Amino acid sequence: MDPQEPQPSAASEPDSSLVTCPRENPLPGRCSHFVQRKKRFCKMIVSEGKKFCGEHAQSGEVLNHGAAWRLPTQGNGCGEHDSRRRIPCPLDPKHTVYEDQLPKHLKKCNSREKPKPVFYVQDVNAGCRITESTNDLISLSSFSKDELLKLTEKLKQVTSGLDPPSADKKLCHWSLLEALNDPANGDTASKHLKQQASILGHLDSLGLLGGSRCFVEFGAGRGKLSHWVDIATQGAENIHFLLVERASTRFKVDGKQRSSVFERLQIDIQHLCLDRVPSLSQKHLPVIGIGKHLCGAGTDLALRCLMQSNFPATAEPLPKRPRTDHLQQETVKNEGKEAYPVSSACAGGIVIALCCHHRCDWHHYVGREFFQSLGLDQREFNLFQRMSSWATCGMRKLPAKAIQSDEQMESEEHDAEQQNLDCHSETVEGFLTVKERENLGRLCKLLIDYGRVDYLQRMGYIAALQYYTEPEVSLENVLLTAVPR
Repeated sequence: MDPQEPQPSAASEPDSSLVTCPRENPLPGRCSHFVQRKKRFCKMIVSEGKKFCGEHAQSGEVLNHGAAWRLPTQGNGCGEHDSRRRIPCPLDPKHTVYEDQLPKHLKKCNSREKPKPVFYVQDVNAGCRITESTNDLISLSSFSKDELLKLTEKLKQVTSGLDPPSADKKLCHWSLLEALNDPANGDTASKHLKQQASILGHLDSLGLLGGSRCFVEFGAGRGKLSHWVDIATQGAENIHFLLVERASTRFKVDGKQRSSVFERLQIDIQHLCLDRVPSLSQKHLPVIGIGKHLCGAGTDLALRCLMQSNFPATAEPLPKRPRTDHLQQETVKNEGKEAYPVSSACAGGIVIALCCHHRCDWHHYVGREFFQSLGLDQREFNLFQRMSSWATCGMRKLPAKAIQSDEQMESEEHDAEQQNLDCHSETVEGFLTVKERENLGRLCKLLIDYGRVDYLQRMGYIAALQYYTEPEVSLENVLLTAVPR
């Protein structure tokens, strides 16, 4: 308190249970209760002749030069008194309601259980339930040096025949050239634009940018990737966008588009049945699955969601796709071997930027058959899944106090600035260098991603992994692409 201000006398000293409020007055006609958590007054409109809203009518707190005290709870003024009793809402005790209005309130409370949308099907994309032990309690830090060496040798053995992602697939697209050259861009904005430009370049090279299509963006967030696809397909007709995001999102760009139809589905991918989305079932458009940094198990859920859809891969003849390197290599590999099935009634194409392999889950993982064909099981998957974070967290040095166990899952980075502490354990630090950990982490990511490639091939697709941007732009720089055979 300012020493020049008059000190309150002992007789008028406020109750110690009350907080000190600022001197600013509440807005006219608004509640006079100061919300300490938000550092401002409540903005609810009050009834005529009252100072507090119904939620805070019983508080009776007013301000006077930095001090707060209680007024007698009589009359309709500052300390208005009401014989009606307010009780905590049984759906959400963070707010209260008049007891005599409880039945009416429960019907409109924002915390009530809302009816499920027609496209909600419980666990439709979750995969088969696994009954065996998950070995979740096994920690890499508990492994001896010999045990960890055996595990790393096994990893190198099973990945020895896997080709790394194509390194020369860092593309661009004309629709983002102006935005990329904008001098007002900051470092973060520039990195996102480069990634989006490359993703659109891959969509274009695969012949997936065109009319009469529905682009489904999984993990859409603000919807920026769909925004650029919309710009890239200007002039095309009958374009529809579905933006799938389970969380409510601020600053969405959905309403800033041109003639294309943007529809947002607030639902977990695990429960999304595309066949039941009314707009899709009516138009019956081929579906193109896209995503930028679709975290961990989200990618597996999205792939299963697309493969279980019942829409035509094409509604009209697509332009002839160039025989890119990975398509030619796939043809050579399959010569003289049993052919994969030809895709029908599924997605018309898939382009998803991968990330956060340490958040994958064996229960949802689509590549379980691939793992089992290599003699690996759920135990190895859980260990390799945790080791995958070594590919990125070794790029920075952390203080000794920041060392944590591998089970403390921090957010793996989408941008180079974010930190991940998963890989640091005293046992590993003792005999593996930073470079060795990075290489082992990349092998774990490669192994998990090849399980997804194998799954798509089994479903009749030509699938490939490609480095779509530089590690300086994003350490999570691998793109999964797939087109029907």
